[in-house]
Amino acid sequence: MSEQDFYQTIEKASFAEFKDRGSKFLAYAYPVQAATECRKLLLQLKKDHPKAVHHCFAWRLGWDGNQFRSSDDGEPSGTAGKPILGQIDSKQLTHLAVFVVRYFGGTLLGVPGLIQAYKSATAMALQLVPIVQKPIEILYELQFNYTQMNDVMNIIKQFGCSVMKQEMQLFCLLQIGVSRARLEEVLYKLKELHTVEVKKIIVA
Repeated sequence: MSEQDFYQTIEKASFAEFKDRGSKFLAYAYPVQAATECRKLLLQLKKDHPKAVHHCFAWRLGWDGNQFRSSDDGEPSGTAGKPILGQIDSKQLTHLAVFVVRYFGGTLLGVPGLIQAYKSATAMALQLVPIVQKPIEILYELQFNYTQMNDVMNIIKQFGCSVMKQEMQLFCLLQIGVSRARLEEVLYKLKELHTVEVKKIIVA
């Protein structure tokens, strides 16, 4: 299997705290699937830490890591978002968001001090959680008659596909993730069932 059939991320959320001259930097790392999740997490952290002076972050999405964003949230330009993103990239991770909440301690840290603090807080949070390799999955929507449920589920189990969404009535609708490495086999098997409608989902 080629390297491109997998991506690296974290499986669960992580938290670390870094202190420097009275300032506290609280780093939260989360596995994420979409930019909307990142925005929700940021809003939640702002609610949880209303007295913090900065809520900085960076996230990277996509199997090729081509979607990313970072924010200094009022810190001097390049002192927060970039160092956070740099730590994510140094471990070659994607589908990951890191937020660093800062409580000001009364002493200015200067540009080098800030870069170091945001970098250290992020590195600590990422060290506390195992890095996992996940198969790159292509999303498909399946529509079929309830009588074919067993045949479809057998294929899903056999090839280790993920079920994202299911609606089971007389006509069933499934959204599944198919490992890129096994895509041809899975599509071939599903087409053998004839009456199963298979549609690729385009992720925006």
